[in-house]
Amino acid sequence: MTTTSPQATGSNDPLHAQLQYQVAVFARRMEQVRVGAVGALDRAGYLLLDHLHRHGPANVKSLAEALGIDSSTVTRQAAPLVRADLVGRVPYPADRRSVHLALTPLGGRRLAEVRADREELMRALTAGWPAEEQHAFCMLLARFNDSLESYWTGRPE
Repeated sequence: MTTTSPQATGSNDPLHAQLQYQVAVFARRMEQVRVGAVGALDRAGYLLLDHLHRHGPANVKSLAEALGIDSSTVTRQAAPLVRADLVGRVPYPADRRSVHLALTPLGGRRLAEVRADREELMRALTAGWPAEEQHAFCMLLARFNDSLESYWTGRPE
């Protein structure tokens, strides 16, 4: 199976047409991997659990700011994680009216499982690549993600 788009090859800007096509194929295939995995976390759930693991309990507003989304989206994304006992609501000692979301022990275990599965997938997908190509791909993908973040956070609303 080829990953070259016939439409992209006829573009006036074939490099960027092919790049946008490759990003679309990547996104679709990663979604297929997630859907095909038993007990997989969706992207939003994974990122929320990962943030709570790395930074500790947080209120909805600070999570929204850190993840670059609005508070209502965080609330909607957190709801199934709370129902599944992956995230809990904990009182905030400095303000008893405030509640923070925190990773539960089950959430920590689930996140570790998903990370291990994803790392294994990355190892399998790049197994035939030389180490320097793996490092270059990781560096370029991180740079691409940084550019995406800068693009979206720098745009007026």
